[in-house]
Amino acid sequence: MYPPPHAYAPSAAPRPPRRWWQHPALIIAALVLLPPAGIALAWTSQWERTRKVLATVLSGIWFLIPLLSDPPKEAGAEAKPQAAAAPSASPTPSPTPTPPAAPTPSAAPQMPSAVGWPYVQAEKAVEELIDGELSASSAYADVPLPADHGTWLVCFQDVAAGTGLVPQSAAPVVHLVAPGTACPATPGTDLRPKPPAPAPAPPTTARTTAPAPDDDGTGGSGNVSYANCAAVRAAGTAPIRRGDPGYGRHLDRDGDGVGCER
Repeated sequence: MYPPPHAYAPSAAPRPPRRWWQHPALIIAALVLLPPAGIALAWTSQWERTRKVLATVLSGIWFLIPLLSDPPKEAGAEAKPQAAAAPSASPTPSPTPTPPAAPTPSAAPQMPSAVGWPYVQAEKAVEELIDGELSASSAYADVPLPADHGTWLVCFQDVAAGTGLVPQSAAPVVHLVAPGTACPATPGTDLRPKPPAPAPAPPTTARTTAPAPDDDGTGGSGNVSYANCAAVRAAGTAPIRRGDPGYGRHLDRDGDGVGCER
């Protein structure tokens, strides 16, 4: 006889608790990002065998696709063999277009060279460049400038030719001479220079005559006296005249005012 069957079928063995590395989301992320680790985690999970095999195959294909594909060829590597096979003429570099020049502000007007022009011509040329008027003066200090000086010629200009003018504040001046008159060396020179004043005569020293000596026979000076003409000649003052130091009546026998004549 056979033993009676059990009234109920034995229940399936309980599954062990799932670890954190067996979580399906973690395994799927590992299969996509890091296939070798994902496959290892899939086989330690509680998945069915069919699911483990399918995950292993798909992850392995995903892992092998980048390894089996050809690496991209560099453009320089392809160009070198072609250059070695058939040298080709180097292309002519196309000219680089020059950028348009930036607009420059209008240049300031320049003073023209008016030397030798009649004043009317210089006045017209200059006053077209400035807001004011062209001033004029005579090049000679002793020649006045007439009111009608349009035909007078320009000898000098105080603003050199080519100098930039500020139209609002420029006030150039020209120095004129009458037609047929030569220009001076410098403006302000006299056309007819005055003759130099005579040099003053050197002062003359008036010679004063000493008063005649008295009839007592003393000399002209109390400091000098001569006893006779021999003393006068010895002193080197002969002849001695009236008024000279040491003159005396006893030295002038004829009384003509000159003693010790011989």
